[in-house]
Order: sequence, then structure tokens, then C-alpha cells
Amino acid sequence: MSSFVPANMQRGNQTFGLATRFALRELRGGLRGFYIFIACIALGVAAIAGVTSVSRSLTNGIANEGQAILGGDLSFSLIHRQAGEEEAAFLDTLGSVSRVATLRAMSRRSDTGDQALVELKAVDNSYPLYGSLDLASGQMLGDALAKRDGVWGAVADLALLARLDISVGETLSLGRTTVRVTDVIEAEPDKLAGGMEFGPRLMISDAAIGDTDLVQPGSLVRWHYRVRLSPAPDIDDLGNVIEKAKNATPESAWRIRSRANASPGLQRSIGRFAQFLTLVGLTALVVGGVGVANAIRAYLETKREVIASFKCLGATGDFVFRIYLVQTLVIAMIGILIGLVIGALIPFAAGAALSGVLPVQLAASIYPAELGLGLLYGLLTALAFALWPLGRAHDVPPTALFRDIVTGGSKLPRKRYLTATAVTVLLLAGIAIVLSSDKFIASVYIIASAGAFVLLVAVARAIMFVARRLPGVRSTELRLAIANIHRPGALTSSVVLSLGLGLSLLVALALIDGNLRRELTATMADRAPSFFFVDIQSHERDAFEQALKDQAPDGELQSVPMLRGRIISLNGIPADEFEPAQEGSDWVLRGDRGITYEGTVPPNSKLVEGSWWPEDYSGKPLLSFDAEAGTELGLKIGDQITLNVLGREITAEIANFRDVEWQSLSINFVMVFSPNTFAGAPHAHLMTLGWEDEVSTEAELELLKSVSNTFPTVTAVRVKDAIAQVNDLVSQLAWAIRGASSITLIASVLVLAGALAAGHRSRIYDAVILKTLGATRPRLILAYALEYAILGLTTAVFALVAGGLAAWFVITQIMDGSFVLMPVTAAGAAVVALVLTVGFGLIGTWRILGEKPAPVLRNL
Repeated sequence: MSSFVPANMQRGNQTFGLATRFALRELRGGLRGFYIFIACIALGVAAIAGVTSVSRSLTNGIANEGQAILGGDLSFSLIHRQAGEEEAAFLDTLGSVSRVATLRAMSRRSDTGDQALVELKAVDNSYPLYGSLDLASGQMLGDALAKRDGVWGAVADLALLARLDISVGETLSLGRTTVRVTDVIEAEPDKLAGGMEFGPRLMISDAAIGDTDLVQPGSLVRWHYRVRLSPAPDIDDLGNVIEKAKNATPESAWRIRSRANASPGLQRSIGRFAQFLTLVGLTALVVGGVGVANAIRAYLETKREVIASFKCLGATGDFVFRIYLVQTLVIAMIGILIGLVIGALIPFAAGAALSGVLPVQLAASIYPAELGLGLLYGLLTALAFALWPLGRAHDVPPTALFRDIVTGGSKLPRKRYLTATAVTVLLLAGIAIVLSSDKFIASVYIIASAGAFVLLVAVARAIMFVARRLPGVRSTELRLAIANIHRPGALTSSVVLSLGLGLSLLVALALIDGNLRRELTATMADRAPSFFFVDIQSHERDAFEQALKDQAPDGELQSVPMLRGRIISLNGIPADEFEPAQEGSDWVLRGDRGITYEGTVPPNSKLVEGSWWPEDYSGKPLLSFDAEAGTELGLKIGDQITLNVLGREITAEIANFRDVEWQSLSINFVMVFSPNTFAGAPHAHLMTLGWEDEVSTEAELELLKSVSNTFPTVTAVRVKDAIAQVNDLVSQLAWAIRGASSITLIASVLVLAGALAAGHRSRIYDAVILKTLGATRPRLILAYALEYAILGLTTAVFALVAGGLAAWFVITQIMDGSFVLMPVTAAGAAVVALVLTVGFGLIGTWRILGEKPAPVLRNL
């Protein structure tokens, strides 16, 4: 028989190079049938490459402006106290030093008594060391803050002027002094270094802060010493300077930051947001993978005669597999390249569109590593979904290929292709987890997506099983719709898979957003106190409490002493070297924490392990730790924790763990000490005021005005205002996440369109035969509409269940909140599913019903 086989098709000559030649020849006919394939791959790759590139642009932008954001090459921060003489002398040896004090305070109109919480910043004459503070009038900052006619100058955010309805030139009461607003701040170079703000900025000279009487022993004031090193070292050398500072001042316990991590909180947020969006992009790729599999399966059906010819000429199954694998890779690379080009352009487009919104300038550039990640994800996704349908054509004879169009072809590919598919999928998941900053969240996301995918396959099979066994119905249209759901070559699996993942993700995000809003605006607001009063000095405490009782006799008061401390070491291990038991749970070790002391178990807490100390305890310092935070850090009873409080190092032993009800927004602390620990230490007090019954906004504001006028150095935080600000932030974040996550839904729509297009040929045959047998166009449209509606509703139910479970897990297990299923979200998912399935289905059906029977019947 070998004499009838061309030389280049004999078994020994069927090389990969020859397969590549055949593959490229076949592709000369164009890419028809692969447009959805290309679009799905391009969309996912563009999302991943674009998101990671924007994240890198933001991170590099922060690094490029690190000196201006931080305010220096290095920043040394202290809580409660200023630097001592020796500490200040050491800082002077490093270079130029600028001192800045930050705290929250109440500003008041002198005429009406209206007040507003402000983020107060007191700066010296050297501020800013880097960057520039721009004022609306263009005058110099020193002139704007100077003291004239016995009144200190101040500059403010425009938001403060609008809130208090004042103009430049008018005066404000600040603590026990008066300041005149001389200008408006247009740009503040180090604004990002301060973290989250609860009020607009008010800036004064550090020479004026003494007149305000706001800085008292125990006041929540932070002193920042920004240093401009001389000569300026490289980033790599900054670590040596920091070590030198720690060794020279071991008792200072100040927080040292360099320009390399000028805004660590923002950088962490950017990293987490980018991680989430990368996973969303990967989900879009996986959803698009269904379109890849559909396109290849449909393409191979059209090539069955070519495959039969190859095999009749002696081609092996391996050779056929190689031909179409090369074609798949070539087409995938087209989609990947399109996605990479779009992804590379996204940072430039984002930088131009968000130039007036972002606090830093994006360092837009071409980032090869990020683009390489998109290429890797795209290639692995294409392979993961292509190997299965390609593998099925390996050793199937031409006659079986002809039968597949009738029987549906459910035969599994060989084990080697199953193994290759499994390895590729695991490699894809492994890379996503390894490259993630939070491997636990990434693992949960990957497992949940894989579980949803498997469940969707099971749901599609279950729908077909139930449809096959339903009793006969009298309606011809409904009977035809049910038959279409379970017949060979039905669209059921493609429709359910294409829409299921995208809808599940959007339902989960909508439910998480809705529950967070409900928790903030309803549950938390109902249980939370109305006011927090901060920096109540010990000599004012009794008078302040009595004033609140007089103003609000029905109010509930709670008062505790409050200090700030920073964990230095745990069991002798420095905090920056300590490895928590759970990854990403070291938030307690970052920065300073509010601490207190109590003789009894605090309200809103429940002892879960260990025992509380007696009220008259006088032994070694003991500590009660939040049980959840302690578990995450891997702490146990008897462990030693050293903190720096008011410049002194205090070591305490963990005596017990307690559950803390953080959701109440009442007074709660991670660490509570035995009273003898801080005997004689200067500190302020924290007080809350709340009512059992609803109180009008006017009554709350009247109380706030009275108390602020009587006790000008006490800072009041209205909880409803803080909740509203957080709610606005959550709303903006939720819209951003939903917008980015819509990529998955777009991929779902593309796959759905591709699935319907793939079934176009068989639907034409069905429609022509039925029309020949007397079926009218309206009855066929109704039958198809019922089919798509059943599939859409079933998919919506699954999306609601899967998305609801995912949202429940995030809200209850990760965020420790309460979960409520929201019917509007459920209805929205059903509407989206129906509109997409019925809409796209009927669009395709209308074209099918327009086909003339004669040409089709002649080719049967």
C-alpha cells in the first residue's frame, strides 16, 4: 500500500515541519469561524496585560515621586511626643530636617459657631523639602502662614471653605486661638503620605500650634521629621542609613520610612486591586476558553472531509493533531498580539484620562514583564481549551467523524491529551496563585472558579437529562423547545457555560457591594454610637462628661483611657522580622495602635481563653489580645509582647484572648492592658455618646456646637459623617470593580454569540425541514424563544446560587459580617440572562428563518 502513498506522507516523513506547512496552507483561506476565538483571547490578554501595566505604572509613579510624597528621603515618625535633644541632634547629622505635626481637630466659625473636623498640619519654615505646595494666589507659604496683627495665618482645602461657608480673609477658631484663612491649597506634595483622611486639610505654622493648646500629654499628635540626605544616596543605600539610625537611637522606636516606600498603604491597595483585576481577567480568559473550544470543535467539523483525505493518504493521528495544533497556536497568537497591543496602550490612555483624578502621575511605559504575563496566560488558556477537541480527532476514523454530526460525538480523547489538558490547567492555576500577593484569596478564587465551571457542566447535563425525561406536552412549540435542549449537538452546554461564570461573578460582586452598604448604612449605623470624642484631657474629663449628661440626659456614655503604642517585638523577635502564622495578617504590627487599660472585661468583648486579672492587680504587666488577630499571628497565652509607649518600652505577658465585636463601632481595642501597666503615665481619654432612640440631625449638630465651643481642644467625630464617607469610598470602589468585571460578561456574550454561530448550520437544516413540513415563522420563533428562555432562566438560577454562595463566603468568613440575599439582585441576574440568551438567539434565528429551502434541500 505504501506505493499509493505520497513520499512526504509516509510515516517516517510526517514531521512537525511538514505539519506546519500543511497548517499554514489551510490558513490561506482566511480566519472565518475564528473571529470569536480571536476576540475572546484578545479580550482576556488585554485585561491582564492592561491591569498589570497600569498597576506597575502607578507603583513606578509613586516611586518616582517618592521624595515629594514622603516629604524627604527619609521620614522619622513619633506618636504623642517630639524628638528629644539627642534624637534631634542625630537627625541633623543626616542632612536638612523639616518638622511636621499632624492631628485631627475641630475648626469653628467665630460668628455662627458652625464647626468642622479638620486634618490639621503644622509645618516649619523648611517645609516642603521636596516638591512644592501650590496656593491659589501664588504667594509663598511662609507669607501665608505668618502672624499678622496678632492672628496666625492658615491655608485650607477649598472643601473646608465650602463646608463652613467662609471666604479667604475670614477667621476660624482653632483650639484656644484664632487663625485667619489667607489662601486655598491647590496642590499638597505629601498628601498621600498621611493615609485616610476624615476631614479637609487646614495648615498652620508649627510656631502657632502652641497657641492652640491642642498638644497636651497623651494627645493623638504625630510628629514627622523629614530628612533630605546630603549627599542623596541611591535607593539601595537607604537601607544602610535606616540601620544606622536604628543602631544610633535604639530606644526611640520611631517609625522610619524611606522614599522607596513613601505610601505603603496606597501601594498595598494598588497591589490588591491589581491582583483582583488580574484574576477577573483570568476569569474572562477562562470564559473565553469555552469560545475557543466551541470554535475549534466547529472548525474541525467543517474539516472532516480534509481529515478523512489526510488519513486515506496515510496521515497518522499524531500528524493530524499537529496540523490543527499549529493552526490553533497561530490563531491564538493573533488574538494574543492584539490583546498585548491593547494592553500596552492602556497605561497611556489611563494616564491621559485620569490625569486630573489620580493623586500621582502614572509612569506610563511599555512593561515587557507584564506583557509577557499576559502572553503566558493567553497561550496556556488557548492550549487548555484546545487540547481536548484537538485530541478527539487523533485516532477517530473518517466514518466516525461523519457520524459525530449525528451522534454528538461524546468519545473522550486519548489519555495523553487528557493529561496534557490537566497539566496545562494546573499550570495556569499555579502561576496565578504563585504570582499573587495574597495566595489564600487567589487559591479560593481559583478553586471557586474551577468549582463553578464543573458545576456548570453538571447543570447543563442535568438540564438535558431532565428535558429528555419530561412527559409530553400538548404545545407543539414547547415540545420542540424541550427537544432542542437535549438533542445531539444541542446548544445547552455552550449557553450555560458561556453565561454562567460571567453572571455568577457579577451576582457575587453585586451582593458583596449590597451587603457592605447595608452593613454600613443600616446595621452598623443602628448599633454605632453617634459621636466619638477624642483627646479629652484628664483634668477636663469630669467636666466634659457632666456637660454631655446635661446636654443629652438620655444618652449612653462610655469612657476609657487611651494611648498609642507600637509593637516592637514578639517573644523577643523584632516586629519587622516576625512571621505571622497566616500570610497577610501582619496589619497589627504595622504602625502604632490604640491601646487602653481596664480592670474588668470591656463591653462588646467576650473572654474565650485564659482568665481576666483582678481589679486590684499589681503584678507584672498583663495583656488581653484580640482572639482573631492573635490566631492570625500565631500567638498563645504566656507569650511576651513589647511595645513602645510614650518613648518607653513596656513588655507584657498575654493573659487571655477575647472576641471583639468590631461591627458595633463602639470603643474596642486589639490590646487591653492591666491598669498597673500605665500607672502614672500621662494620657488622654476617649468617650462615646449614643442614644437608644433615633435623634434628629439638628439635635446632634446643636450638641456638637455646644460641646465644641465649651471644650475647644476636644476633637469630635460624628459617626454618621464617617460612615457616609466610607460608604462613598465603597461605592466608588464597587463601581470600579463592576466596570472591570464586566469584561467577564463581555467575554460571556462573545462566547454565547460564537456558540449560536457554531450551531447556525444545523439550525438552518432544522428550520428548512420544519418549514417544509408546514411550520410557520411565528411558531418557529416562539419555539426558539422558549428554548433560549429556559436556558437563560436556568443559568440565572445557577448564577444566583453560585454568586450568592461566593458572596456569603466573602462577607461572613473573610469580612466577619452578616449576609442577606437581595431579591433585586436576583431579578437583575434573571433579566440579564434572559435578554442575552433570548436576544442573541432570536437575532440568529431570524436570519436562519430567512433562508430559502430549495438550496438547502438540494445539498442534503
